[in-house]
Amino acid sequence: MAGESVMELDVIAVGAHPDDVEIACGGTLARLVRQGYKVGIVDLTDGEPTPLSPGPDVRLAEAARAAEILGVHVRINLNLPNRRLFDNFESRVALAKTFRLYKPKVVLGFGGKTVMASPDHYQAMQITDAAVFYSRLTKWDEHFDGLPVHTIQNQLGFPIALHRLDLPEASGTIVTDIGPTLATKLDAIACYKTQFPPSKAGVFAVVETMNRYHGLTAGFEAGELFLTYRTVGIDDLMRMASPVHAKT
Repeated sequence: MAGESVMELDVIAVGAHPDDVEIACGGTLARLVRQGYKVGIVDLTDGEPTPLSPGPDVRLAEAARAAEILGVHVRINLNLPNRRLFDNFESRVALAKTFRLYKPKVVLGFGGKTVMASPDHYQAMQITDAAVFYSRLTKWDEHFDGLPVHTIQNQLGFPIALHRLDLPEASGTIVTDIGPTLATKLDAIACYKTQFPPSKAGVFAVVETMNRYHGLTAGFEAGELFLTYRTVGIDDLMRMASPVHAKT
């Protein structure tokens, strides 16, 4: 991998399975693309086997189509084992290599457990936390194929629980405006016909309702909520508190 020439990314979103990122922050990724940022997705596993999918090729084709709809520049699958995803050294290094290669400024990842859903989600959160750290560690070159160290500027978490309003512990929360890209997000999720057949059509209403609720709390038509692990500082109180009247 050393010496490879690849597109440097502004943001990478990490999911355990194809469709995690679309559900959690697809609207934000689509909006970032429209704003001119370079955006990537990393799926740790192919999500297979699942009950209605004939195999990984179909699921990966769905993921490719969803990425195309969102407009993201890169989508990578690390082919770690679904249902047996664990936070171990090999998984941490595999993701850290991706960070060193694509050099994202910001990483988005799971922000807490999803009780009664896949335990892979929580493992993915721990793997992502460690990989952000491993990406910048010096004097450990033998594990990273000669890739140079890379320091990620910030990490945000996305809570993916769709049936609860309480949030995992964090320093604070932010809400991104996805009013212009909510429909794009739902179209991307709909690509996963193996995961969301007509019998599960209610998922789309749940996702939309949560996004509209989070958006409403911030004055947007729709929004996606992120956990921040650092205190958010501002240099213009009026721009934050009264953006209509702030100086331009």
